[in-house]
Amino acid sequence: MGQTVSEAVIRRMHEWGVHRVYGYPGDGIGEFDGALGKAERKGEGFEYIRPTHEEMSAFMATAHAKFTGEVGVCIATSSPGAFHMITGLYDAKSDNVPVVAIVGQQGLASIGTFTQQEDNLERVFADVACYVQTITTPDQALAVVDTAFRTAIARLQPAVIVFPHDVQGMDVGELGAEHWVSRSSAVAASTRITPPQDELRRAAEVINAGERVTFLVGAGARGATDEVLAAADRTGAGIITALRGKDVIPADVPYHSQQVGLLGSLPSLHQIQDCDTIVLLGTNYPYGEFLPKSGQARGVQVDLKPEQLGVRYPTEVNLWGDVRSTLDALLPLLEQKEDRSWQEKIAAEFHDWEQEMERQAMLTFPDGGNPRRIFHELNRRLPEGAIVTCDAGTTADWYGHHIRLRRGMQGDLSGRLASMNGAMPYAIAAKFAHSDRTVICTIGDGAFQMLGMNELITIKKHLAAWDDPTFVVIVMHNDDLAQVSWEMRTEDGNPVWRTSQDVESVDYAGWARLLGFNGITVTKDEDAAAAVEAALAHRGVTVIDDVVTRNAPPLPPKITSEYRNNTVKAFAKGDPLAPQVLVDSAEGIVSEGIERVKGALHLGSKEG
Repeated sequence: MGQTVSEAVIRRMHEWGVHRVYGYPGDGIGEFDGALGKAERKGEGFEYIRPTHEEMSAFMATAHAKFTGEVGVCIATSSPGAFHMITGLYDAKSDNVPVVAIVGQQGLASIGTFTQQEDNLERVFADVACYVQTITTPDQALAVVDTAFRTAIARLQPAVIVFPHDVQGMDVGELGAEHWVSRSSAVAASTRITPPQDELRRAAEVINAGERVTFLVGAGARGATDEVLAAADRTGAGIITALRGKDVIPADVPYHSQQVGLLGSLPSLHQIQDCDTIVLLGTNYPYGEFLPKSGQARGVQVDLKPEQLGVRYPTEVNLWGDVRSTLDALLPLLEQKEDRSWQEKIAAEFHDWEQEMERQAMLTFPDGGNPRRIFHELNRRLPEGAIVTCDAGTTADWYGHHIRLRRGMQGDLSGRLASMNGAMPYAIAAKFAHSDRTVICTIGDGAFQMLGMNELITIKKHLAAWDDPTFVVIVMHNDDLAQVSWEMRTEDGNPVWRTSQDVESVDYAGWARLLGFNGITVTKDEDAAAAVEAALAHRGVTVIDDVVTRNAPPLPPKITSEYRNNTVKAFAKGDPLAPQVLVDSAEGIVSEGIERVKGALHLGSKEG
């Protein structure tokens, strides 16, 4: 008995290892959805997760790729559903992960005739996707599917298949050796790329000549933890991780000083300012002001994305390869360094920094809870194998400053795109991928109100399927789009505009209870520890509604004159929150005063 194009595509997706898809139905993809339903009834389908919005499906597919190393797959109907997925697909593009999106289209005869829900989808997706193709004939279908998956894997980017409604239901036969017919295979291209030996020797010469080597490690080094540590041990290098690479290097490595930049640590900043050699491993770190000055340090970069080599810092050697294979080949060429003074200096500074972070977490504010406190208490209680997601905004500051991921733990967020609204779909996808592990979502109230609150409904639908139902959502309830409020002050010298910045206060714990979940409201810092303990002990979903001040400053490791002067300008222009901000900022700055003085002395600067 013959099969339809949709049935053939489903079988091919199985060959590509797909076992879960994130989709939202609609008439433009209806025939394909019907085939998915038929396959499910026969026990041959995928686990089909339907969130509350197509944007969530694309974010979930992106997160699935990040947390599993597999291709994420999302499905939506024609124009409106397809358009809704674009933000999530840009997240995949920005963070270099493979996703395949299948989007419906009106029938072939309607293309280009301005009928309802018919738009030029190939043109729409041309920028976000590394491959976009419409399936126009049954003979072409499998070649398009194979090329989409193969290209997404090789290019580490999203690919889009446009699937017209009438083609979805056409009959497909066996492909013969005919002109114009591609008989393709469901086999990925190898991505274990090792640079040539002469280039490896050049890189080794640069690294061996360094006395103060720093490794800047990103998410592109996932799977190469042991190799990075072996190279650091041989070269005496200090380690900094980009925010998305936080889980690549265990937090208990003493010379791993966590992140650098606005949400980084002072020891990481000192590493950058003092190193004579920097090695970028699987990172496209975008903040050039937090990289060494030109001419200060010699540079080597390793990345699987050749177009991203040498664009952040004037590196001498750019190695096109995956980090693990490249370091395997590079290690025999690296000289064993006996001098550990560089690593010891970093470790000593970071020990002091950790004490400072605890002091910051223990501060009290007159107008609300300290947002750092619950992250500090969570970090002390993270169970083995935990997965932590965070959203864009000040949530990312507290995550960077206080969460320390041990070996076996994972954490991620919308990185280069830095999109709000990512933490909840990321956490849900992580739970579907690893349902036996504890997942914690940390999110601001603004992002939670976008679509995050709705996704509790998705969790309610699927909770019974998870091996361990423990799922914790920590909502930073400050009634403010706090990161943007601070950026208005510190970047532009403008007062906060409350018309745009205020977030309507909502009983988030009550919303959780309405859905049958556990809801805990925290209004006092001293209750944060008990709330975290109760949430982690509860075999189910817990939403912690953490009521905190909107005025706690996300202080960078070094306060520059620009940061200070712009804030003063904002206050002078009539910032409506200036009195409270001054009090809360003073608390933070006084606590960090010792570190600020150290930083100023270290830099020979009058700033800070």
